[in-house]
Amino acid sequence: MTGDEKQPRARGMSAWTTRRWLRMGAAVSLVVLTLLGATGAWVLSRTESISEELVDVRTPALTTAIRLESAILNQETGIRGYGLTGTSEFLGPYRQGLAEERANHARLSRLLRGHPAGLADLKAVRTALSGWQERVARPVAAEPPGSPSRLATERAAEGKEAFDEVRAALRGQQERLRADSARTNDDLIATLVVRNWVFSAIAVLVVVLTALIFEGLRRGINEPLEQLGADARTIAGGDFDHPITPTGPADLRRLSGEIDSMRRRLVRELAFVEEARVRLDAQAADLQRSNAELEQFAYVASHDLQEPLRKVSSFTQLLQRRYGGQLDARADQYIDFAVDGANRMQKLINDLLDFSRVGRLHNAHQSVDLETVLEGTLSALSVGIEEAGATITHDPLPTLVADPTQMGMLWQNLIGNAVKFHRPDEPPKIHVTAAREGELWRFTVTDNGIGIAPEYADKIFVIFQRLHTKDVYSGSGIGLAMCKKIVEFHGGTIGVDTEYRDGARITFTLAPEPAESTGPSALPESDRPQSDRSESERSESDRSDPEPAR
Repeated sequence: MTGDEKQPRARGMSAWTTRRWLRMGAAVSLVVLTLLGATGAWVLSRTESISEELVDVRTPALTTAIRLESAILNQETGIRGYGLTGTSEFLGPYRQGLAEERANHARLSRLLRGHPAGLADLKAVRTALSGWQERVARPVAAEPPGSPSRLATERAAEGKEAFDEVRAALRGQQERLRADSARTNDDLIATLVVRNWVFSAIAVLVVVLTALIFEGLRRGINEPLEQLGADARTIAGGDFDHPITPTGPADLRRLSGEIDSMRRRLVRELAFVEEARVRLDAQAADLQRSNAELEQFAYVASHDLQEPLRKVSSFTQLLQRRYGGQLDARADQYIDFAVDGANRMQKLINDLLDFSRVGRLHNAHQSVDLETVLEGTLSALSVGIEEAGATITHDPLPTLVADPTQMGMLWQNLIGNAVKFHRPDEPPKIHVTAAREGELWRFTVTDNGIGIAPEYADKIFVIFQRLHTKDVYSGSGIGLAMCKKIVEFHGGTIGVDTEYRDGARITFTLAPEPAESTGPSALPESDRPQSDRSESERSESDRSDPEPAR
């Protein structure tokens, strides 16, 4: 076979799958084992048949032939003695020889059935013996006893010659039987040798076949799988650029190729994710700077506008006190508008200032008993609660690690809103619950007030969003936005239970341990606004201005 002819065959066998290799190996093994089994069975059958031939035919035939000869010799001895002496006792061995001769002849006929040569020898013996018996034995035995037989003397030479023929036939028969027995014994020995060689070859072939199977499994399956596992472990260890080398049968090579394709896809996706992460980090940094700037701007705007706003508010109130009633009614109305606007602007700026401080100044996490904080909040709101005739109950509240100031602001806004937005004809009833949910605590503040429409469930948590005019309900629209910021700063969420229809129910969660804040509200000290004056400075500045009117 030329090299060009071998190459397509190699390519064809290289395309075999593991199943095909296993099927081919199993088929070849079965064929080899079947041939070996058939050969072994033939050898065993041959050995058994030869053994049966030797044991059941050849040896018994030779023994029977010897017994036949002995019976015939007994006949000859008895006839010769009776002929010489005339004594009737010599006829006993003769008659016994006849019986034995008939029995051995019948047995030999059965044993030599299917052996023409042996039957021919037996016939020759029978023919020679019949001639001797006809000419000598029977006539002599028929002579009367008491005196030597005259016939025996007359036919002595003829009898001797006839019996020599019998002896020659018996000798030829026994020689043939001995030769057949020896040949059968030789065949048995040769067959046993062949049997031993065949079974030795079967054992060697089984061992070789087993070794070939294990070696084929090792090279065709175990080694490729080990190589694939080693490559997979290398890739799982972080070396995603490590290629997977296809080895083994076609299906294992195909599997290796698919895994390598998946590896390449992961490498591409990781590269894309890394690139996206770099862009996201850059955007997050830009967003953090932007939020920090916005927060700084909000703080500066709300803080630094306090002084000119206080001056405007103070002097408009002084203008109202000094010149109120001295001008016309329209001037008094304009002054009232100015005072009211200045006061509302001041309150709005103060609320915005508090909103910007959440998570920036108030960030002292410690163990806080929420029940104590709630009691302090109720005490601070006692006037409004008493005026509204509100009834406030609560379940046992837990102790969490949180900022106490922010927790106070949270309760104050939630309880304050529940008291403020009550129905005009019904005193407010407020209930606070707390329950553990996995790693979080879930709180609810439920009231029987005017409620919140489902379409406004998200809008109310946006800063400066109001659902009512200031003439109906006062406020700046910052309270729930501040609650949302406080809750999220403590690792929780807040929302409105839209399924509740008998008022409003605000539900929020808090983590038992503080979540690490990475947002712009938790700025380092170097990023905080430089114009952030201390509370003592602000209080001192407030005391320096004229007292504003309520």
